[in-house]
Amino acid sequence: MRIWSVVIAVVDGPSRGARAQVGSEIARIGTADGNDLVLADRTVSRFHCEVSVRGNTIVIRDCGSTNGTLIDGVRVREAEIPPGTLVRIGGSALRVELGEEPAFVEVSGRPSFGELVGSSVEMRRVYAILERLALTDATVLVQGETGTGKDVLARSLHAASRRADRPFVAVDCGAIPEHLVESELFGHVKGAFTGATADRRGVFEEADGGTLFLDEIGEMPLALQPKLLRAIESRSIRRVGGTGARTVDVRIIAATNRSLASSINDGSFREDLYYRLAVVPIELPPLRARREDIPALVEHLIGQVCADNDRRPKRVAASAMTLVMQHDWPGNVRELKNVVERLAILTGDAEVITEADVGDALPRVKAVKPEFARGTPFKDLVSAAEREIIMAALEANDHHVSNTARELQLERSHLYKKMRALGIDHRADDEGPG
Repeated sequence: MRIWSVVIAVVDGPSRGARAQVGSEIARIGTADGNDLVLADRTVSRFHCEVSVRGNTIVIRDCGSTNGTLIDGVRVREAEIPPGTLVRIGGSALRVELGEEPAFVEVSGRPSFGELVGSSVEMRRVYAILERLALTDATVLVQGETGTGKDVLARSLHAASRRADRPFVAVDCGAIPEHLVESELFGHVKGAFTGATADRRGVFEEADGGTLFLDEIGEMPLALQPKLLRAIESRSIRRVGGTGARTVDVRIIAATNRSLASSINDGSFREDLYYRLAVVPIELPPLRARREDIPALVEHLIGQVCADNDRRPKRVAASAMTLVMQHDWPGNVRELKNVVERLAILTGDAEVITEADVGDALPRVKAVKPEFARGTPFKDLVSAAEREIIMAALEANDHHVSNTARELQLERSHLYKKMRALGIDHRADDEGPG
């Protein structure tokens, strides 16, 4: 497939004259050696920003830099920009220009890959990478917003690999208490700590011969990151309290909805671990960037729900599907799945899901506009705004507290504390409604 060829040219600053080309992968800009465009500008962060091409759209994204990424004097987090845009970062200025010749990216001819569904160009680019990865044991880093299907990608890649008949073990690095992470990963011997009443294998040993999926790797405690790096590089682990090393044969797939480049900038993630994990980086697109996949996803999900609940298959009216496609889906495929399940169940024996059904099922996220009365303390206004934001995020994530915490980029314990302080009820099982 042909896409724009984009060149980033430094037009002002210490590295004036330097250039980098953006092809099918993301081009990163900063002072660290691992960037595609390395700048000798002390006011630029190690991983400052990144530029990518989606079809014929150029996207620039700030990586949590200290001094920001500015376009026309306005600091941006992520923006679509036209060719010729001047971008300022620190004391440098970059011009994003079209290259002289178009670039070409490989796309797969298949409409799905394992459990991944969608025939959009964005997804077929991902499938093409996965087809090649299935033949190897390369370490993979999957990045994307909450709900885009990073765990589904990991399972699908494992199922297509030569390790398919061996274990697939998934661990959520953000859901384990910090003092238990090392034991969860590497196991422990009896008596290693209070409560260790017997020897226990960790997930590395459980996945031996298969695939280990490290979900939410950005939540990994900083103190444990060197041990994880050694385990990946040496393919061996040592149980907590043990004395001997044990060899393990695992394929690592890591995933995060955080920008690890931002985490490197703020010191919460090791740069060497990032490079070890990002042997092959994959960016899963948000649902709003591949709206043409929504009808196929809806049909697939409705079929699953109806089969699981012994119901007759349903179809979605054209006007109802139009309404579904117009929604922004901030919770991505996970949110779509929740809404489809709600529709399939609440419409009973009806064979057709109507526009009215969809209108009732779609979440209504209210704008955060707390009532303002003269003399209201500022802290009360802030609390009202926080409550609205948390309530809307909980609704979008079907009241799953862990997923809501990730979307809001809060520690789960901190979100619980906020909810208690604001009087927001939560379910004890943290799994959302059954």
